[in-house]
Amino acid sequence: MKVLSADESIAWVDIATLSSDASLRLSLDIRASFELDRMLGNGELIGELETTWDELLDHGDEPFNLSFPSVRSVSPSLTLKAAVVDSCNNQDSALLDFIVYCEIGRDTDAGHARLAGYVLSERDSHLNEAVEHFQWVLDQCPVDHPDRAAALTNLAWARLRGYIRKDFQDIDSATSLFHEAFALRPQGHPDHPLSLYYLTEALSWCYSEERIVVYMHESVQLYCTLLPLWTEGTYLHRIAAGENGMDYVIHACNNLPTDASDEGIHLRRIVLQLCPLGHEYRPDALNKLSSALRSHFKQCGSIDDLDECIQFHREAVSLCPEGHSHHDTYMNNLAYSLHYRFDHQRKSHDLDEAISLYEEVLLLRPIGHKYRDTLLDNLGRALDSRFHQHGDICDINRAISLRREAVTLCPPGNTYHDTRLHNLALVLCTRYQELDTSEDLDEAIDLSRESLRLTQLDDPTRNRSLTNLSSALCSRYARTQNNEDIEEAIRLCQESLEALPSLHPERYDSYMYLQTAYLSRYRMQGKSDDLSLTVENFRLASRHPAEGFPRRIEEAIEWARQAEVYRHESALEAYQTCLELFDNHVMTRLSVISRREAATTFHRARSLPVDAASCGIRHDNLRQAVELVEQGRGQQWSLASRLRTPLEDLESTSPELARKLSELSKSLANAQGSAASTDRAAADRAATEYRRLTRQWDAAVAEIRNLWGFSRFLLPLSYEDLQAAAHHGPVIILIASQYSCNAIIVPTSGEPHHVPLPSVTLTDLNNLKDRFARAIRHASIMGPKLPCKDLIVLLWTVWNEIMLPIVNVLQHDLGLKFLSRIWLCPTAAFTSIPLHAAHPFQTNADRSKEPCLEDLYICSYTPTLSALVRSRRMMKGRVTPSFATIGQSQPGAGKGKALLTVDSELKLVRKLVPATASRTTICGDAATRAGALEALEENTWVHLACHGKQDPTQSYDSHFVMTTDAA
Repeated sequence: MKVLSADESIAWVDIATLSSDASLRLSLDIRASFELDRMLGNGELIGELETTWDELLDHGDEPFNLSFPSVRSVSPSLTLKAAVVDSCNNQDSALLDFIVYCEIGRDTDAGHARLAGYVLSERDSHLNEAVEHFQWVLDQCPVDHPDRAAALTNLAWARLRGYIRKDFQDIDSATSLFHEAFALRPQGHPDHPLSLYYLTEALSWCYSEERIVVYMHESVQLYCTLLPLWTEGTYLHRIAAGENGMDYVIHACNNLPTDASDEGIHLRRIVLQLCPLGHEYRPDALNKLSSALRSHFKQCGSIDDLDECIQFHREAVSLCPEGHSHHDTYMNNLAYSLHYRFDHQRKSHDLDEAISLYEEVLLLRPIGHKYRDTLLDNLGRALDSRFHQHGDICDINRAISLRREAVTLCPPGNTYHDTRLHNLALVLCTRYQELDTSEDLDEAIDLSRESLRLTQLDDPTRNRSLTNLSSALCSRYARTQNNEDIEEAIRLCQESLEALPSLHPERYDSYMYLQTAYLSRYRMQGKSDDLSLTVENFRLASRHPAEGFPRRIEEAIEWARQAEVYRHESALEAYQTCLELFDNHVMTRLSVISRREAATTFHRARSLPVDAASCGIRHDNLRQAVELVEQGRGQQWSLASRLRTPLEDLESTSPELARKLSELSKSLANAQGSAASTDRAAADRAATEYRRLTRQWDAAVAEIRNLWGFSRFLLPLSYEDLQAAAHHGPVIILIASQYSCNAIIVPTSGEPHHVPLPSVTLTDLNNLKDRFARAIRHASIMGPKLPCKDLIVLLWTVWNEIMLPIVNVLQHDLGLKFLSRIWLCPTAAFTSIPLHAAHPFQTNADRSKEPCLEDLYICSYTPTLSALVRSRRMMKGRVTPSFATIGQSQPGAGKGKALLTVDSELKLVRKLVPATASRTTICGDAATRAGALEALEENTWVHLACHGKQDPTQSYDSHFVMTTDAA
């Protein structure tokens, strides 16, 4: 406070003793400095007071308040108290030290006074004089002057005030001055937070006037730095946290267009940091960040983006329960993202949840709601997806009905009219493919053409219009053979590819529809170039890295099928691509069961391994046939045992990497325990964590493969590696494919041997399998003493048509000795046929019996060659074999009838076990699920005598029956 009549200054809460002889009137200037460090001048002018001594003393001993106009969003006030005291006789000393102002102090005060006058009067001359004073002060404060930051701030603030009032046009100079002042007040400086705020204020005004997004980006980042620096209740908190400060910046950012760049997503993350739990703008910040992540996923195809997007959508929904004005919007957006993830990963629960959410939102958006058309369109798309999954015609009929309503709600002239037409055309095409109704197809083409006509050339959705019209034209070409349709279809796909960058996810659709067009033309015109172009686009689509695994797998399967149909040389490549993609896809799943579900999603994938092997045989590439059937059939086995990889060899070479991989194995195994969570949000988080661990696992494995001697660590085994399975006897792989049935014998050394089975087809094997099942059931009813003619006939068939050709090769080509060990590795329908029991049931002329298979060789089974290799590798370090016999003759009600010969079987087996092996027997009440599992973990050999339940449709539900549960 400056007492003008006495030329005296005092600080807040101090006492000033003044002489009433000086003047009849008293003049006061009230000033404030917002800086905490050195004060330049007396500070910014807040208000003025002129009064007489009598008026001042009329208040008596009571304090009184003075209020002043708002300054920087704050309304200042001052409390004074006046009293009469005796005069002091010492005239030569002052009660307070007078502050002698230097020139820059006087000019600073003059600038503040002129600026205050400008704020009240809005006279340009006052603003210009203030700027002149502040500029002169700045000129007197060189770079190393202690007051330069304050001088910069004063001048910048005056210029900003003039810009806000539109008396100055230049905002950049003010921003530049604030930047320089901020640089002079680094972190730790008392006025660092205040300079931060001033700079954000200037940047916010820059954005509000010029709408240049970079200003808002910088402002948000500065606010994120400022947030932890202010204390609640302080002046800085009041001005920075209010609607004109940080809240304005948050609101402005939430209204920015979606930016899917790394910088745009980074901005959204900072905005979210500015909105802690309970902040009114947090739901909107979550929603905006989710939209940016979803758009980034569309561009780059990273599933982590989509998972995080869904996580933020779930939080936004939880923060805005039913009754909130944005509840329906956030639920719709969550459903939309779940549907996108279903498209990418084909997890059926995502689609189910999306449809459930859409149905709930539909109730909240009745007829007349301004966003009802969007909801109808989204629900129609979800029902279309469910139709493709389950084939319920009611779903596609309702999808068409919903999208017709959406079109009526967006008539010509509406911004979304072209989109609604396009989407209706899609579901009409779907119904045409199911019902072959030409009216649906013709309407779809007309709608697609109109949609494309209305779509701007630079519209990011134009590519979809091009490819979907191409698809519809292909369908009509197959029906009418009109060459104009197919030429236009090809041209449309080529146009879409020209418009998309190389890694854009939608290039997959362009490749897919282009191969469909070329294949359609090849079927009609027979030009070999079209078949080559078909294969090339199959290759590009199935290997497009920005598309999810499910659609790429489907395309690769179709590639293999068409290559088989037209006997194209790329068939083996197609099968190999299928198996590689399939392996990558199922490894993203959290548990063995979910991997099995992922595998069964692809209806044509079950026969891939045997079809691939059959293809290899027909191309005279037996080695690759062995590798492909092993890779395909071994996937589930290897995935289940992947986390139990033996590390003995690695430990001797790199103990640190072995330890790292072992720890990751445990973490991955533990992560699988979260797979069964019914909380979808928790399951999503677990899946994200699982993928993070998987990436670390992959990085560790890649590092191991750089070590000498470990280049093929955990890769699919080559033929040379697989041949180790035949070390103690040849392995016979029996391949049951729709294209041919064969056997491949992998000998102890040398090349594999092909055994054709020309009299056997896949249909024959399925019939044989069913006849065995019926004959075994019939034999169990008749009892063991009666002859089983049906079984005799069937075992004779197995001998003559399957095993005899193999035995001939074993005896004559390989010279295998009598009673040698052989390993049977059946596939597909062969797995349900008792190959080891094959019997000629023939008497020779000398009345001797023709030997059966078990008379000639010792037969054992193995599910895969790699399983046998792994087993032998694990046995290397074990000195004493251990043998457990587990018998359960009475599993309990509903689990099968009592088995009368279990005890005698266990006794016989125990006699056959070598005396050098440790022996354990578990039977009766001890033969529980837990007891059997413990025995399996602790012993190298196990013999089971109990009921077995086989589930041919869900392999993982097959089990041995114990007393309490399935084991």
